[in-house]
Amino acid sequence: MRFCVLGSGSKGNATYVTAGGRALLIDNGFSGVEIERRLASIGVEPGSLDAILLTHAHADHIKGAAVLARKYNLPIHANKGTIAASAKTFGLVPALHEFLTGSSFNLHDFLIHPFAVSHDCVDPVGFVIENGSSSLGYCTDTGMVSRLIQHRLTGCHGLIIECNHDPLMLKNGPYPPHLKQRVRSRHGHLANEDAARFISELLHAGLQHVVLAHISETNNDPALAYETVAAMVTAGQFNSIAISLSWQDKVGTMVSLAGSAEHGEY
Repeated sequence: MRFCVLGSGSKGNATYVTAGGRALLIDNGFSGVEIERRLASIGVEPGSLDAILLTHAHADHIKGAAVLARKYNLPIHANKGTIAASAKTFGLVPALHEFLTGSSFNLHDFLIHPFAVSHDCVDPVGFVIENGSSSLGYCTDTGMVSRLIQHRLTGCHGLIIECNHDPLMLKNGPYPPHLKQRVRSRHGHLANEDAARFISELLHAGLQHVVLAHISETNNDPALAYETVAAMVTAGQFNSIAISLSWQDKVGTMVSLAGSAEHGEY
């Protein structure tokens, strides 16, 4: 399995995932032209996508999904709450498939596990995506780490985890009080130390790569986010795990996952 965070942040989110000749897009908060440009930068034709998966209905995750779906005849998969909340933004789309949060479903060669996260919208989810040999956990836009989230992401070979803000930068930053409260609430976003602690609890011998996502351009610094997570990860038993950053204004690293002994050979 290979994956690449095409962009992550309050201005747009999208992640490319591929395995066995199939390809998915998690969210698309970018314009049609911009997502085409970002896909082209990693050598991917938009028409080669098989589907778009949606995490929740905030604009920075869905505003370009319907445009891409209509142009390339792509099905969109989302839960009932996200579909209802996105209806005005979407208009007509070629195919809209509803999944149930907490219930796994097959999509071509992928097994998709949508799980509940804590964010201020209707029925937001993260995903674990498996292809028989590798598994990728995707969890952004959550203000807390629940036992369910930890359970779902345990054992993944790759992780995309939110590392949104530094509490001091948020406190002293330009956001109005109500927005600061939203960000740091249980339905907002994870702070650097919370993300680092969570990642350290998920460490295991088969975890190969962690991407830090949804890094605030106003209330965080990429170097600070990286250093906070790296300090906890390298202090643990498993210190050979790769850590990379995602970006709002450019495409991140293309990551290849090798799988594990219990799924197959490295």
